[in-house]
Amino acid sequence: MEKELDLQLYNVRTDLALEAKEMAEAPRGGPIPGIQSETTEDNGITITQLHVQNEEGSQAIGKMQGHYVTIEVPDLRNGDTGLQDRVATQFAKHFESFLERLSINKMARVLIVGLGNWNVTPDALGPLVVENVMVTRHFFELMPDQVAPGYRAVSAVAPGVLGITGIESSEIVQGIVEKTHPDVVIAIDALASKSVERVNTTIQIADTGIHPGSGIGNKRKGLTKEIIGVPVIAIGVPTVVYASTIVNNTLEMMQSHFKNHSGNTDQIMGLMNQMEENERLQLVKEVLSPLGHDLLVTPKEIDEFIEDIANIIASGLNASLHEAVDTNNVAAYTH
Repeated sequence: MEKELDLQLYNVRTDLALEAKEMAEAPRGGPIPGIQSETTEDNGITITQLHVQNEEGSQAIGKMQGHYVTIEVPDLRNGDTGLQDRVATQFAKHFESFLERLSINKMARVLIVGLGNWNVTPDALGPLVVENVMVTRHFFELMPDQVAPGYRAVSAVAPGVLGITGIESSEIVQGIVEKTHPDVVIAIDALASKSVERVNTTIQIADTGIHPGSGIGNKRKGLTKEIIGVPVIAIGVPTVVYASTIVNNTLEMMQSHFKNHSGNTDQIMGLMNQMEENERLQLVKEVLSPLGHDLLVTPKEIDEFIEDIANIIASGLNASLHEAVDTNNVAAYTH
Protein backbone atom coordinates (compact mmCIF):
# COMPACT_ATOMS: atom_id res chain seq x y z
CA MET A 1 0.00 0.00 0.00
CA GLU A 2 1.33 3.42 -0.98
CA LYS A 3 2.37 5.51 1.99
CA GLU A 4 0.93 9.04 2.00
CA LEU A 5 2.74 12.08 3.30
CA ASP A 6 1.09 13.43 6.44
CA LEU A 7 1.82 17.16 6.41
CA GLN A 8 0.57 17.57 9.97
CA LEU A 9 2.99 14.92 11.21
CA TYR A 10 5.97 16.64 9.64
CA ASN A 11 4.64 20.15 10.33
CA VAL A 12 6.02 21.43 7.05
CA ARG A 13 6.52 25.17 7.29
CA THR A 14 4.88 26.40 4.11
CA ASP A 15 1.83 28.58 3.64
CA LEU A 16 1.74 28.07 -0.14
CA ALA A 17 -0.84 25.60 -1.41
CA LEU A 18 1.35 24.98 -4.47
CA GLU A 19 4.27 23.82 -2.31
CA ALA A 20 1.99 21.66 -0.18
CA LYS A 21 0.71 20.00 -3.36
CA GLU A 22 4.25 19.43 -4.64
CA MET A 23 5.28 17.80 -1.38
CA ALA A 24 2.22 15.57 -1.27
CA GLU A 25 2.71 14.51 -4.89
CA ALA A 26 6.37 13.54 -4.47
CA PRO A 27 5.85 10.19 -2.66
CA ARG A 28 2.86 9.37 -4.86
CA GLY A 29 4.69 10.06 -8.08
CA GLY A 30 1.54 11.51 -9.60
CA PRO A 31 -1.61 13.65 -9.19
CA ILE A 32 -3.65 13.74 -5.98
CA PRO A 33 -7.38 12.90 -6.09
CA GLY A 34 -9.46 15.98 -5.32
CA ILE A 35 -6.78 18.41 -6.52
CA GLN A 36 -7.12 20.08 -9.90
CA SER A 37 -4.30 22.30 -11.14
CA GLU A 38 -3.26 24.09 -14.30
CA THR A 39 0.00 25.94 -14.92
CA THR A 40 0.70 28.52 -17.61
CA GLU A 41 3.80 30.58 -18.39
CA ASP A 42 3.84 34.10 -19.81
CA ASN A 43 7.27 35.59 -20.49
CA GLY A 44 8.83 34.99 -17.08
CA ILE A 45 5.57 34.86 -15.10
CA THR A 46 4.38 31.38 -14.08
CA ILE A 47 0.75 31.14 -12.97
CA THR A 48 -0.66 28.04 -11.28
CA GLN A 49 -4.40 27.77 -10.69
CA LEU A 50 -5.16 25.14 -8.06
CA HIS A 51 -8.58 23.95 -6.94
CA VAL A 52 -8.92 21.85 -3.79
CA GLN A 53 -12.20 20.18 -4.71
CA ASN A 54 -13.08 18.00 -1.74
CA GLU A 55 -12.11 16.82 1.74
CA GLU A 56 -9.80 14.13 0.36
CA GLY A 57 -7.74 16.73 -1.49
CA SER A 58 -7.80 19.04 1.52
CA GLN A 59 -6.48 16.32 3.84
CA ALA A 60 -3.81 15.28 1.34
CA ILE A 61 -2.14 18.71 1.15
CA GLY A 62 -3.25 20.21 4.47
CA LYS A 63 -5.04 23.18 2.89
CA MET A 64 -8.69 24.24 3.01
CA GLN A 65 -11.05 23.51 0.14
CA GLY A 66 -11.19 26.36 -2.34
CA HIS A 67 -9.36 28.09 -5.18
CA TYR A 68 -5.73 29.16 -5.08
CA VAL A 69 -3.76 31.13 -7.68
CA THR A 70 0.02 31.33 -7.37
CA ILE A 71 1.97 33.88 -9.40
CA GLU A 72 5.70 33.08 -9.52
CA VAL A 73 8.20 35.57 -10.93
CA PRO A 74 11.82 34.52 -10.22
CA ASP A 75 13.24 37.76 -11.72
CA LEU A 76 11.09 40.00 -9.54
CA ARG A 77 14.04 40.70 -7.24
CA ASN A 78 15.93 42.41 -10.06
CA GLY A 79 13.95 45.66 -9.73
CA ASP A 80 12.72 45.63 -13.35
CA THR A 81 9.84 48.13 -13.34
CA GLY A 82 8.51 46.85 -16.66
CA LEU A 83 8.26 43.34 -15.23
CA GLN A 84 6.63 44.68 -12.07
CA ASP A 85 3.97 46.41 -14.17
CA ARG A 86 3.26 43.16 -16.04
CA VAL A 87 2.99 41.25 -12.76
CA ALA A 88 0.56 43.86 -11.39
CA THR A 89 -1.57 43.50 -14.53
CA GLN A 90 -1.60 39.70 -14.25
CA PHE A 91 -2.44 39.97 -10.56
CA ALA A 92 -5.36 42.31 -11.31
CA LYS A 93 -6.68 39.95 -13.97
CA HIS A 94 -6.67 36.91 -11.70
CA PHE A 95 -7.96 38.82 -8.70
CA GLU A 96 -10.96 39.93 -10.77
CA SER A 97 -11.75 36.25 -11.43
CA PHE A 98 -12.00 35.72 -7.66
CA LEU A 99 -14.46 38.60 -7.38
CA GLU A 100 -16.53 37.12 -10.20
CA ARG A 101 -16.47 33.64 -8.66
CA LEU A 102 -17.78 35.08 -5.38
CA SER A 103 -20.44 37.14 -7.25
CA ILE A 104 -19.00 40.43 -5.97
CA ASN A 105 -20.62 43.05 -8.20
CA LYS A 106 -19.08 46.31 -9.40
CA MET A 107 -20.79 48.37 -6.69
CA ALA A 108 -19.95 46.05 -3.78
CA ARG A 109 -18.29 47.61 -0.74
CA VAL A 110 -14.78 46.38 0.01
CA LEU A 111 -12.70 46.34 3.19
CA ILE A 112 -8.95 45.81 2.73
CA VAL A 113 -7.13 44.52 5.82
CA GLY A 114 -3.35 44.78 5.95
CA LEU A 115 -2.26 42.24 8.53
CA GLY A 116 1.19 42.33 10.08
CA ASN A 117 3.59 44.40 12.15
CA TRP A 118 4.70 47.62 10.45
CA ASN A 119 7.75 47.71 12.77
CA VAL A 120 9.14 44.43 11.41
CA THR A 121 10.07 44.69 7.74
CA PRO A 122 9.32 41.09 6.61
CA ASP A 123 5.94 41.35 8.34
CA ALA A 124 5.06 44.83 7.01
CA LEU A 125 3.54 43.73 3.69
CA GLY A 126 -0.08 44.25 4.76
CA PRO A 127 0.39 47.76 6.22
CA LEU A 128 2.44 48.82 3.17
CA VAL A 129 -0.30 47.69 0.78
CA VAL A 130 -2.88 49.62 2.82
CA GLU A 131 -0.73 52.76 2.47
CA ASN A 132 -0.85 52.48 -1.32
CA VAL A 133 -4.41 51.42 -2.15
CA MET A 134 -7.08 53.90 -3.20
CA VAL A 135 -9.54 54.39 -0.32
CA THR A 136 -12.85 55.91 -1.39
CA ARG A 137 -15.52 54.96 1.16
CA HIS A 138 -15.43 58.40 2.83
CA PHE A 139 -16.29 60.06 -0.49
CA PHE A 140 -19.32 57.80 -0.89
CA GLU A 141 -20.37 58.63 2.67
CA LEU A 142 -19.79 62.40 2.59
CA MET A 143 -20.29 63.45 -1.05
CA PRO A 144 -21.81 60.56 -3.03
CA ASP A 145 -23.10 62.84 -5.79
CA GLN A 146 -19.54 63.96 -6.61
CA VAL A 147 -17.99 60.49 -7.01
CA ALA A 148 -17.11 59.83 -10.64
CA PRO A 149 -18.38 56.68 -12.35
CA GLY A 150 -16.08 53.65 -12.29
CA TYR A 151 -15.22 53.71 -8.58
CA ARG A 152 -16.54 51.69 -5.67
CA ALA A 153 -16.50 52.21 -1.89
CA VAL A 154 -13.19 50.88 -0.58
CA SER A 155 -11.98 51.20 3.00
CA ALA A 156 -8.68 49.96 4.41
CA VAL A 157 -7.17 49.29 7.82
CA ALA A 158 -3.93 47.93 9.25
CA PRO A 159 -5.05 46.56 12.66
CA GLY A 160 -1.57 45.81 13.97
CA VAL A 161 -0.63 42.61 15.76
CA LEU A 162 -1.66 41.04 19.04
CA GLY A 163 1.67 41.85 20.69
CA ILE A 164 1.15 45.59 20.06
CA THR A 165 -2.61 46.03 20.48
CA GLY A 166 -3.49 43.21 22.88
CA ILE A 167 -6.43 42.46 20.59
CA GLU A 168 -6.71 39.68 18.02
CA SER A 169 -6.75 41.03 14.47
CA SER A 170 -9.88 38.99 13.75
CA GLU A 171 -11.71 40.67 16.64
CA ILE A 172 -10.79 44.12 15.33
CA VAL A 173 -11.92 43.20 11.82
CA GLN A 174 -15.17 41.71 13.15
CA GLY A 175 -15.97 45.00 14.87
CA ILE A 176 -15.24 47.00 11.70
CA VAL A 177 -17.35 44.64 9.58
CA GLU A 178 -20.29 44.98 11.98
CA LYS A 179 -20.12 48.80 11.78
CA THR A 180 -19.28 49.38 8.09
CA HIS A 181 -21.01 46.37 6.44
CA PRO A 182 -18.58 45.55 3.60
CA ASP A 183 -19.60 42.93 1.06
CA VAL A 184 -16.14 41.36 0.92
CA VAL A 185 -12.94 41.51 2.94
CA ILE A 186 -9.50 41.37 1.31
CA ALA A 187 -6.82 40.28 3.78
CA ILE A 188 -3.11 40.66 3.01
CA ASP A 189 -0.41 38.96 5.04
CA ALA A 190 3.21 37.78 4.93
CA LEU A 191 3.72 34.03 4.56
CA ALA A 192 6.45 31.43 4.99
CA SER A 193 7.77 29.30 2.13
CA LYS A 194 9.75 26.08 2.00
CA SER A 195 11.62 27.31 -1.05
CA VAL A 196 14.22 30.06 -0.84
CA GLU A 197 13.60 30.86 -4.52
CA ARG A 198 9.94 31.73 -3.85
CA VAL A 199 10.66 34.25 -1.08
CA ASN A 200 9.62 37.74 -2.26
CA THR A 201 8.99 36.46 -5.79
CA THR A 202 5.61 34.78 -5.34
CA ILE A 203 2.05 35.97 -4.75
CA GLN A 204 -0.76 33.66 -3.63
CA ILE A 205 -4.46 34.52 -3.90
CA ALA A 206 -7.03 32.30 -2.17
CA ASP A 207 -10.74 32.40 -1.39
CA THR A 208 -10.28 30.37 1.82
CA GLY A 209 -9.59 33.23 4.22
CA ILE A 210 -6.43 33.82 6.22
CA HIS A 211 -4.89 33.16 9.62
CA PRO A 212 -2.93 36.05 11.20
CA GLY A 213 0.58 34.97 12.13
CA SER A 214 0.57 31.99 9.76
CA GLY A 215 3.90 33.12 8.34
CA ILE A 216 5.61 32.49 11.69
CA GLY A 217 3.77 29.33 12.62
CA ASN A 218 1.11 30.89 14.89
CA LYS A 219 -2.29 29.17 14.86
CA ARG A 220 -4.87 31.65 16.07
CA LYS A 221 -8.39 32.78 15.28
CA GLY A 222 -8.50 33.48 11.56
CA LEU A 223 -10.33 35.67 9.09
CA THR A 224 -12.83 33.49 7.26
CA LYS A 225 -16.40 33.86 6.06
CA GLU A 226 -17.55 31.57 8.88
CA ILE A 227 -15.99 33.86 11.49
CA ILE A 228 -16.71 37.39 10.20
CA GLY A 229 -19.81 36.72 8.09
CA VAL A 230 -18.63 37.96 4.67
CA PRO A 231 -16.41 36.36 2.00
CA VAL A 232 -12.67 36.75 2.58
CA ILE A 233 -10.09 36.76 -0.22
CA ALA A 234 -6.57 36.20 1.06
CA ILE A 235 -3.44 37.61 -0.56
CA GLY A 236 -0.08 36.40 0.68
CA VAL A 237 3.60 36.74 -0.19
CA PRO A 238 6.28 34.51 1.35
CA THR A 239 8.81 36.84 2.95
CA VAL A 240 10.56 34.37 5.27
CA VAL A 241 11.91 30.84 5.19
CA TYR A 242 12.86 28.61 8.12
CA ALA A 243 16.51 27.81 8.83
CA SER A 244 15.63 24.11 8.76
CA THR A 245 14.38 24.55 5.20
CA ILE A 246 17.61 26.25 4.13
CA VAL A 247 19.69 23.47 5.68
CA ASN A 248 17.55 20.84 3.97
CA ASN A 249 17.82 22.62 0.61
CA THR A 250 21.59 22.82 1.06
CA LEU A 251 21.76 19.06 1.66
CA GLU A 252 19.72 18.51 -1.53
CA MET A 253 22.11 20.72 -3.54
CA MET A 254 25.11 18.88 -2.08
CA GLN A 255 23.54 15.57 -3.03
CA SER A 256 22.93 16.79 -6.59
CA HIS A 257 26.48 18.19 -6.83
CA PHE A 258 28.07 14.94 -5.71
CA LYS A 259 25.93 12.94 -8.14
CA ASN A 260 27.32 15.04 -10.98
CA HIS A 261 30.93 14.50 -9.88
CA SER A 262 30.94 11.05 -8.32
CA GLY A 263 29.37 7.70 -9.05
CA ASN A 264 29.10 6.81 -5.36
CA THR A 265 27.14 9.41 -3.42
CA ASP A 266 26.27 6.86 -0.71
CA GLN A 267 29.87 6.90 0.46
CA ILE A 268 29.83 10.69 0.80
CA MET A 269 26.26 11.34 2.00
CA GLY A 270 25.69 8.11 3.90
CA LEU A 271 22.13 7.60 5.15
CA MET A 272 21.22 11.13 4.02
CA ASN A 273 21.37 9.92 0.44
CA GLN A 274 18.69 7.30 1.08
CA MET A 275 16.22 9.54 2.89
CA GLU A 276 13.09 11.02 1.33
CA GLU A 277 12.87 14.82 1.40
CA ASN A 278 10.28 14.86 4.20
CA GLU A 279 12.36 12.49 6.34
CA ARG A 280 15.49 14.59 5.90
CA LEU A 281 13.58 17.79 6.71
CA GLN A 282 12.18 16.22 9.88
CA LEU A 283 15.68 15.15 10.94
CA VAL A 284 17.01 18.68 10.42
CA LYS A 285 14.12 20.15 12.41
CA GLU A 286 14.67 17.67 15.24
CA VAL A 287 18.31 18.72 15.46
CA LEU A 288 17.73 22.48 15.25
CA SER A 289 14.50 22.98 17.23
CA PRO A 290 15.73 21.93 20.72
CA LEU A 291 18.68 24.28 20.28
CA GLY A 292 16.38 27.16 19.36
CA HIS A 293 18.12 27.46 16.02
CA ASP A 294 15.17 26.96 13.65
CA LEU A 295 15.23 30.66 12.88
CA LEU A 296 13.11 32.68 10.49
CA VAL A 297 15.34 34.02 7.72
CA THR A 298 14.74 36.81 5.22
CA PRO A 299 17.02 38.30 2.50
CA LYS A 300 19.16 41.28 3.45
CA GLU A 301 17.49 43.31 0.66
CA ILE A 302 14.07 42.81 2.25
CA ASP A 303 13.43 46.59 2.58
CA GLU A 304 13.50 47.07 -1.18
CA PHE A 305 11.75 43.79 -1.98
CA ILE A 306 8.84 44.41 0.38
CA GLU A 307 8.23 47.91 -1.02
CA ASP A 308 8.24 46.63 -4.60
CA ILE A 309 5.86 43.73 -4.04
CA ALA A 310 3.54 45.84 -1.87
CA ASN A 311 3.29 48.35 -4.74
CA ILE A 312 2.56 45.53 -7.19
CA ILE A 313 -0.30 44.23 -5.04
CA ALA A 314 -1.70 47.71 -4.36
CA SER A 315 -1.56 48.55 -8.08
CA GLY A 316 -3.35 45.33 -8.98
CA LEU A 317 -6.03 45.89 -6.35
CA ASN A 318 -6.64 49.45 -7.54
CA ALA A 319 -7.12 48.22 -11.10
CA SER A 320 -9.37 45.28 -10.22
CA LEU A 321 -11.56 47.15 -7.74
CA HIS A 322 -12.12 50.35 -9.74
CA GLU A 323 -13.24 50.23 -13.37
CA ALA A 324 -11.94 53.77 -13.88
CA VAL A 325 -8.36 52.57 -13.30
CA ASP A 326 -6.66 51.45 -16.50
CA THR A 327 -5.79 47.76 -16.07
CA ASN A 328 -2.97 48.11 -18.59
CA ASN A 329 -1.33 50.96 -16.69
CA VAL A 330 -1.92 49.96 -13.10
CA ALA A 331 1.38 51.33 -11.78
CA ALA A 332 0.25 54.89 -12.41
CA TYR A 333 -2.38 54.63 -9.69
CA THR A 334 -0.22 53.99 -6.62
CA HIS A 335 1.13 56.87 -4.65
